[in-house]
Amino acid sequence: MPKDLIAVLDFGGQYSHLITRRVRECEVYSELLPYTMTSQDILKLKTKGIILSGGPASVYDENAPKCDPGIFRLGVPVLGICYGLQVMVQMLGGRVKATKRREYGKTQLNIIDHSDLFQGINSPITSWMSHGDYAETLPDGFEVIASSENCKTAAIRDPSRRLYGVQFHPEVAHTENGLEIIRNFATKTSACSQSWNPKSIIETAVQQIRSEVGDGDVLSAVSGGVDSTTTAVLVQRAVGKRLTSIFVNHGLLRKDEEKVVLRTLEDTLKLNVHYVDASERFLKRLKGVTDPEQKRKIIGEEFIKVFDEESSKIGTFRWLAQGTLYPDVIESAGTGSIAARIKTHHNVGGIPEWSRFRILEPLRFLYKDEVRKIARELGVPEAIVNTHPFPGPGLAVRIVGDVTEEKIRICRDASAIVEEVLASHGLYDSVWQAFAIVGDDLVVGVLGDQRQLAHIVTVRIVKSLDGMTADWARISPDVLEELSSRITGEVPGVTWVTYAITSKPPSTIEPG
Repeated sequence: MPKDLIAVLDFGGQYSHLITRRVRECEVYSELLPYTMTSQDILKLKTKGIILSGGPASVYDENAPKCDPGIFRLGVPVLGICYGLQVMVQMLGGRVKATKRREYGKTQLNIIDHSDLFQGINSPITSWMSHGDYAETLPDGFEVIASSENCKTAAIRDPSRRLYGVQFHPEVAHTENGLEIIRNFATKTSACSQSWNPKSIIETAVQQIRSEVGDGDVLSAVSGGVDSTTTAVLVQRAVGKRLTSIFVNHGLLRKDEEKVVLRTLEDTLKLNVHYVDASERFLKRLKGVTDPEQKRKIIGEEFIKVFDEESSKIGTFRWLAQGTLYPDVIESAGTGSIAARIKTHHNVGGIPEWSRFRILEPLRFLYKDEVRKIARELGVPEAIVNTHPFPGPGLAVRIVGDVTEEKIRICRDASAIVEEVLASHGLYDSVWQAFAIVGDDLVVGVLGDQRQLAHIVTVRIVKSLDGMTADWARISPDVLEELSSRITGEVPGVTWVTYAITSKPPSTIEPG
């Protein structure tokens, strides 16, 4: 990784990961780390700046999370955001108390000092507030550099110790010049070099792969998605002919996906691909399983079994490369932070003891938008770069309840229609994911002048930047009507079509 790091200490805020992404947008490397890290551990990472995230707690609560106080004595610039400001103030001798009037949403921020954080930014700006506490009195050495109508300490600093705090959220899009504020902290106050870009990421990844793998042979799991394809191309650049890619059809792929994927991987990218149709064994293991988490675990375990068995037929492989991304690691609680495990990702969590593989994850610290950038730099076709994310467990997590042949057919065909309709209206590239969900609920419909008891299909279309949060897409009624008409008319066994309008959070994007 680049030598210059901005460490984001996670206090459980809903925007913690977004802070990390915003720093990276400034071409500075950043990692989301647990707030429990000691100052010495942070120092060992050669951190040039520290950001304390927001969080749901109040600093005066009995069990409120606190960072190591030694962090403020490292001589490294520190920026506290929302709860991060409050914990800094309280730990350094100031006082935090509840506001009489809670600030939430767009709020005018009046900038008092235009150096440091607000360099080059005119006043006032619109900021995004979300707090019920504020810093009533500041620690010695601190001064106010911005205020709002209801928060006189909306931005503070101690210039001698290079400690800063903002009560608003510069990382969200609603804050004007928010990215500039973060860029000022990362590149000017913390003096980080702007070396986090596609070329440097590729160079670093290739060096790390070579260092880790040595002269060993690598098996790369590919699905045709941008993550696994980029992983394979990166590994190929690092080890050349010592890479073999394996594409396993688990019977839960999108419509005609295996044909398109094989043609692209072999003909366009010149990868050596070993294709395995293992659909029968996967579906057999999933029979009667209704719990979503259990489905994921079964599929993940079966993948490793197939890789183990097939690899012994075609070579001697010590390494298995996977397209694991940073959001996968975070959602599976693999960062060591206080985040709860949301769901198990089939490619996160290590390898069973019985497997002889060692895992290689060159994209483990990247977000989806970063992967797409380096995929283009590597020459991956746009058809793969722009394809919607597709879960490793495939249609199994879009089928509620038992995974049956009929529900697979309905889910696959209906999802294909969703993608076709969006593409025909020029909407496919403007959304993050679009697919169909089918469960066990049956409702009466009238098809061909006859009453029929058949399935409900739920259409799910969301917009997102990185998959960590998502909002349901406001699709026009005409397009929704076309989706409903085509699905009920072209997919046997469907009588109703519904549209999911819950964002993430509180939901997840995939139902399973």
